[in-house]
This record gives sequence, C-alpha cells and structure tokens, in this order.
Amino acid sequence: MTDAILSARGVTAGYVPDLPILKEIDITVPHAKVTVIIGPNGAGKSTLIKAIAGLVPVSSGTITHEGVDITNLPPDRMAEHGIAYVPQTDNIFRSLTILENLQLALRRAGADGPSRLAELFTQFPVLKDKQADKAGALSGGQRQFLAVAMALAVKPRLVLMDEPSAGLSPKAAQEVLERARALTETGVSILLVEQNVSQALRLADYCYILAEGRNQVEGKAAELLGDRVVADIYLGGRRVRATR
Repeated sequence: MTDAILSARGVTAGYVPDLPILKEIDITVPHAKVTVIIGPNGAGKSTLIKAIAGLVPVSSGTITHEGVDITNLPPDRMAEHGIAYVPQTDNIFRSLTILENLQLALRRAGADGPSRLAELFTQFPVLKDKQADKAGALSGGQRQFLAVAMALAVKPRLVLMDEPSAGLSPKAAQEVLERARALTETGVSILLVEQNVSQALRLADYCYILAEGRNQVEGKAAELLGDRVVADIYLGGRRVRATR
C-alpha cells in the first residue's frame, strides 16, 4: 500500500514487560482513508491503537507517522505530530458544558480559538444547539460527536478511534461511523478499532483482522465483507483462528 500516513512494522507491545499482547504486528494507514481493525475479543485491537497513541509500551518494532518515528512517543506530544486519539470511554468531561469541553480542547489554539470553535460547530450543529448543556446529558451518539469534535480541535491529520460505536444504538452507531467516513473528505485519515464489524466494513476502505495478537487477514474492506472465512468467523460468530 502506497501513500501511507502511518506505518507499524514488527510491533510487539504489552502492558507488562516480557508478556506481549501484540506480536510483530504490521499495518499501514493510507492518507484520507478509513482503515479499520477488527477481530475477536482479546485479539489485541485496542492494545494496538493504544500502542500507536503512546499509551502502551512498544518493546520492539517501529511506528512511523509521515515518515517520522513516533515509537513510544508520550501521549501528550501526539498533537505536535498531527495525531488525535479518541478513547472508547472517559473521552469527555461530563460535568462540564459542551462549550466548556470544546474550550478546553482549544486551549492551545490561541487567537485561532474562536474561528476554530465556529468551524467545529458547523461540522457538528447538534453541539452548537446544545452548547450550554452539560455534556453528561447528551445521548451516547452525541457524546461521541463531542469526543470527535474535541479531537479535531488540534487539526489532526490522523485520528485514532477506539470502538466509537460501543454501547450505542444501531442508528447512533451508524451516524458516528458515517461521521468518521466524512472526515476523510477533509483530508483526515482515520484508524479505528470497531466491534460493529458489518457496519465498519461497509464504511471502511481497508481492513486488518487480528487474532491472538497477530496479523491474520487483511484486504479491501468491501472484499472482506463478502469473504466467506471472514463471514464465518467474524460475522457468524464461529470462534476459530483465521488461517489462509
């Protein structure tokens, strides 16, 4: 795959030294596309995206973003490299208003803050309408919109999303995933871990399937959606290792 914004090669990582969850993972994320990571529970999907975000130590291998080595870069420096991370949970401040959440995310924007806030409200009109409301009062889908808007405050070129549809209704999940898809039209690249396999494959451009902390299958999302092995294992619930 050419025209990559992010590349991980031979990445071995885990929360405890000498007990890796990821074992020599390889992935490539192209510019302005949606790349999805799927797999059974315990496959290492969230661990991978957290390793890229600097939240899980990488013991070997390299992660590069726009040609720059960001392996084990501290999370608070990711924004300097144009990377934003949207965690699955605790991704907003529930006791603050929507406006206060966005103002916190924009605290480094300086003089550009007001114009950037206006841009975010244009992208997410539901947030503008409810800007004085407490973030905790939002619906699940609206909370995810707020989390994404906060991530976009730093004008990232790559957004990492960890199971953005978790716990949402089917309609809200579809809206969140469609919003991720729409971001690519502005030149933003998306790497997401997703449990809603069918919807994710319909919206993504490319897919990696992990199992037991290793690469198993990869390919164009539309092709994998119709793949019998993928359908049997990840859409039909048959729990066997995917080997091809």
